[in-house]
Amino acid sequence: MTKNRGVKMAAVTVVVMIAGVLAAGPSLLAVRGEENAAAGEENGEPVFSVKTVPAEHRTLEVFLEVNGDIISGQQADVFPDTSGKLIAVRAALGSRVRKGDLIAEIDPSKPGMRYMASPVYAPISGTVSRMPVCAGMTVGAGTSITTISVAENLEITARIPERKVAGLEEGLKSEIRLQAYPSEIFTATVTHVSPVIDSASRTKLITLKFDSYDRRVNAGMFARLRINTINYSGVLAVPAQAVLNKHGVSVVYVTRGGRAELRQVGSGVTINGFTEITSGLSAGERVVIQGQQLLSAGAAVRVIGGGEA
Repeated sequence: MTKNRGVKMAAVTVVVMIAGVLAAGPSLLAVRGEENAAAGEENGEPVFSVKTVPAEHRTLEVFLEVNGDIISGQQADVFPDTSGKLIAVRAALGSRVRKGDLIAEIDPSKPGMRYMASPVYAPISGTVSRMPVCAGMTVGAGTSITTISVAENLEITARIPERKVAGLEEGLKSEIRLQAYPSEIFTATVTHVSPVIDSASRTKLITLKFDSYDRRVNAGMFARLRINTINYSGVLAVPAQAVLNKHGVSVVYVTRGGRAELRQVGSGVTINGFTEITSGLSAGERVVIQGQQLLSAGAAVRVIGGGEA
């Protein structure tokens, strides 16, 4: 009887101890996590592993990414002088023609009346970029026989959503990517910005001109544009993840002599993963970009992946 009571008391004690550990679980795990985050100890003091980069002067660019269409900056639709049957087409889609070349013939004859074929000449020199008709069709004086485009004078048109038109102006530079040449970057300049917003689409039309002629680029191609709208040149910047917000104040951790120094800084714009630093930091000082969440002012640190503490 006494022996069984002892076993029961021991079992109750074990259950109570387990329950106590479970109750303290979150705080206990947090403490263990902080201990494991330390890189080691020196003289009983935890040392934290961190990764750092230097604060550097760089240019931050605000940009827009939109789709556009490549068109000819100079083109002409060709119309016949008379109505009738299209009896011959002398130019093919994609062929080059010179001003005055014969490109089609129209038979204006009517039942009981025979007339000579009416010629259609190219009004400008260029490339046939559109051929909506074929021999045998009946055409009128308002029917476009073909479109002739000047391939050396290509432009890009794009529509910018109303919410993104701030900063648009003539002279802005753009990088152009084409589906046909995904690894190539072509350059263009904004030559015209519409002064009005289209009320139906809520967009503003812009036109860009290629900086140089490249015969690989053709009218009708689809383009992906990256337009640089605002440049912040020569600003001191650090990776955005280095800047922490503590009680509404921007701070960074700077490593100096194997210690983490908490530094209040002034922050400006954040663009493409970098934050502008307006005060509180000098070029060349190394800021912590990895491991800073567990640091405190004066903590011992060990820099990993290169750099100096």
